[in-house]
Amino acid sequence: MAWLTGYPREKIHWFPTIDPDKCAKCGMCINCGKNVYDWTENGSRVARPYQCVVGCTTCANLCLGNAITFPDIKEVREIYRREGIWTKVKNQLAEEGKLQIGKGQV
Repeated sequence: MAWLTGYPREKIHWFPTIDPDKCAKCGMCINCGKNVYDWTENGSRVARPYQCVVGCTTCANLCLGNAITFPDIKEVREIYRREGIWTKVKNQLAEEGKLQIGKGQV
């Protein structure tokens, strides 16, 4: 996955949390393209947290009850900085032909 390029997904604690008291049981989060949620008689639950795309907050943005939250993105950005992930992603995308890099740009 180009988002992490060699860094283990399970080391980045980026996934949603649901406040059941706020959940309006609208089902919007079940639309998640990565199948992070399961539906229960009590509403949605996070069933596969590490399938969540790092940085994505679409479910929280569309949640009717504002019941979904995510960790602070600053923590993720610090991991990317510390581990050099931005450079690794850029190089991988260039190798795959998805990104053209001129001399001195890597």
